[in-house]
Amino acid sequence: MQNIIKEKIRTVPHWPRQGIMFRDITTLLKDSEGFNHTIDIFVERYKEMKIDIVVGIESRGFITGAVLAHRLNVGFVPIRKPGKLPAQTISEEYELEYGKDKIEIHTDAIKKGDQVLLVDDLIATGGTALAACNLITKLGGNVVECSFIVDLIDIGGKRRLMEAGFNVFSLVAFEGE
Repeated sequence: MQNIIKEKIRTVPHWPRQGIMFRDITTLLKDSEGFNHTIDIFVERYKEMKIDIVVGIESRGFITGAVLAHRLNVGFVPIRKPGKLPAQTISEEYELEYGKDKIEIHTDAIKKGDQVLLVDDLIATGGTALAACNLITKLGGNVVECSFIVDLIDIGGKRRLMEAGFNVFSLVAFEGE
């Protein structure tokens, strides 16, 4: 079943720069059967778990995260780049391959003890996801699992998150292709 999903993900060679094989989920999103199947797998996995909030990372994590939150009948919270959220926020800086970046969440988005499902489209180095987990835990939430459509296994983000103590799930994996 996951092969059906993997086949619907486009690979764009040398984007955004030479040597990168970009895994583009927009082709999966536009395919109603593939996208619905993706959401169904996530719902099946999480429907019996205690989840209070789904948190999606900007920007493609908003798409699957919001649909999944709706299907699980829980709220949705966005984690965004700096300056995009209108109320009081906290931020977390993280390392990129060449430099640093930062993400933010509203300070009232997560309540102490909330069981949180973190969602994004893809896990590569794990830097953004780890920063998101740190924001969630700073607000008192418990990250139930970090959930992704794609795992770029050669890059090691899943391992990095697991070594930090977080559970990780992905639907499909790409390696060295």
